[in-house]
Amino acid sequence: MLTGSIGSWVPGPSPACKTVQGRRVIAIDGKTVRGARKKDAAAPHLVAALAHGIGTVLGQVQVTQKSNEIPAVRDLLAGFEDLAGAVITLDAMHTQTDTAALIVSRGADYVMTVKGNKPSLRQRLKALPWAQVPAVSTITTNRGRRSRRTIKTTTVPAWIDFAGASQVAQLRRTVTVKGKKTVEIVYLITSADTDPSTLANWVREHWHIENKLHWVRDVTYGEDKSLIRTGNAPRVMASLRSLAIGLLRLAGQPTSPTPTDTTPATQPGPSSSFKPHEPRLCRIPGPGEDQ
Repeated sequence: MLTGSIGSWVPGPSPACKTVQGRRVIAIDGKTVRGARKKDAAAPHLVAALAHGIGTVLGQVQVTQKSNEIPAVRDLLAGFEDLAGAVITLDAMHTQTDTAALIVSRGADYVMTVKGNKPSLRQRLKALPWAQVPAVSTITTNRGRRSRRTIKTTTVPAWIDFAGASQVAQLRRTVTVKGKKTVEIVYLITSADTDPSTLANWVREHWHIENKLHWVRDVTYGEDKSLIRTGNAPRVMASLRSLAIGLLRLAGQPTSPTPTDTTPATQPGPSSSFKPHEPRLCRIPGPGEDQ
């Protein structure tokens, strides 16, 4: 109830729901509150919806015991009063036909990633004649790290059974650091009728939920070190941390301390304080890094 109230205080036209390339885009992802683990129960796992762009939390639900994120995401989406015209970005776990059908039924579009957890689907997408499809590439550099993203989109094949699907895409990401190159290729299914550059940007922005929300809650607010474990208190505190982050962003204020000359050289960085709870599409960036 508290989480719903916190999310509902932001009306659609507000800065917290500003559009990205003309669409209201919402990233959904989960995080475990590790410090709240009990001897006889797993740590609470929370799924949040984050507005692309400004980075405010619009809603959050807790995964029930002996369940997983998949039904929790559907519960989260069902709690939104209005999703018409929105774009929902999700990671590979949520590339599910039922989730796609729910999103489309609410008048929204989805962007879903296909990875190894859907081996047959991935193989069929990989076999499409991508060599004949025009490519769009962007290159960014940050702190000696060069990233090249190349996307190809084509009309959805007839055998795709995701409701409302209109395009599939191949996204290649090549990262070069100190002369060492890594390449990752993933596939996308989307119901959105948009251009390749916009689609690639939505995917890139999706992973900001890691460093705009999860990383800040862990490193700035010490969420995983918190020993609050009683009842719904861990979920309530996570909601209040998210609210604080959102209020700071709406006020144009930083959500993490700015490093100074007095910052101890041994202060732990994101790599020692934050560990993702599952494999991701890309490497998790630290604050200020390009994704």
